[in-house]
Amino acid sequence: MSSTPEPAYESILVDRDGPVGTITLNRPDRLNSWDWLMSAEIGHALGRFDADDGIRAIILTGAGRAFCAGAGLLPAGRTFDGSLTREEAEARYPGPHRPADRIRTPVIAAVNGHAVGAGMTMALRADIIVVAEEAKLGFVFNRRGVIPDADLLWSLPRLIGYSRAMDLLLTGRIFSGTDAARLGIASQAVPAESVLETAKQIAADIAANVAPVSAAITKLVARHFLEETDRSAALELERELFRWAGRHADAPEGVNAFREKRAPRWTLSKTKDFPVDLFDDSL
Repeated sequence: MSSTPEPAYESILVDRDGPVGTITLNRPDRLNSWDWLMSAEIGHALGRFDADDGIRAIILTGAGRAFCAGAGLLPAGRTFDGSLTREEAEARYPGPHRPADRIRTPVIAAVNGHAVGAGMTMALRADIIVVAEEAKLGFVFNRRGVIPDADLLWSLPRLIGYSRAMDLLLTGRIFSGTDAARLGIASQAVPAESVLETAKQIAADIAANVAPVSAAITKLVARHFLEETDRSAALELERELFRWAGRHADAPEGVNAFREKRAPRWTLSKTKDFPVDLFDDSL
C-alpha cells in the first residue's frame, strides 16, 4: 500500500496478505448494515488497493454471520433520504475513491452469510462471487417502498434473463445461496465455513498466475461490452487490445513461463502501463 497513514475506517477492516487485499464489512452486531459512510470507506479502500501494483486481487467479505443485511433502517423516513450525503462521507477520507466498475484489479465477493438489498448490489459489483449455500439473499427494495437501485434494473436482466430477474425484483422474495449459483448470480455456492477460504484460493491463483494488465483489460472490456450494441466495433476494440498485449513484455513472458514450467514474472504495471489510449473515457 501507499506510504500514507492507514485511514481509521469506522465500518470496515482492511488487511493485506502479500498480493491479496481484503476488505471486511465490520458491523457484525448490525449484520454489517450499509450506509453512505460504509460506501465511501469501501470506495476509498478499493481505490487504495487498486492504485497499488503489489495487489493482484481483492476480496470483499463480511464479519460475523452476515455479509450485509442491507441498508441500516433508520426512523422517520431517513433510511433512503440521503441524510448523510456521499460527498460528506467521502470528505472524511480524502484520496482515491473509485467506483467498483472502474477498478482494474479482480474483485472477489466472499458472501459469507445473509445478503439483502444493498448487500446484494455490493456483491454483484464484484467480478467473481462465492456464496454460502444456506445464505438468505434477496432484492427486497419493493418491499421497503423504494425501487431496485445501483444499476440493478439494467444489469440483473442481462445477467440472468428478464423473466428470472423480474421474479426476484418484483417479488423481493428471499432465496438461497444455492439458488443464486443455479440462477447464475453467484459463481459458486459452498458451505458457509468454506466461503472465505474458497475466495482466498481463487485470489491466490489469480495473484500467482494472471498478468495484472491482462486481467484489468479483460474485466473492464467485458463490462463495457454489456453496453456495446455494435458487434463490429466490439470486435475491432478486442483486436486492437490483443495486438497491444502481444507487443508487450507479458506476452512472451507468459509463453516462456509455460514452456519452462515456472511461475510467470509479470513486469507490466496495471497503474502505469494500462493502454488508456485505446479505451473510451468512461473506462
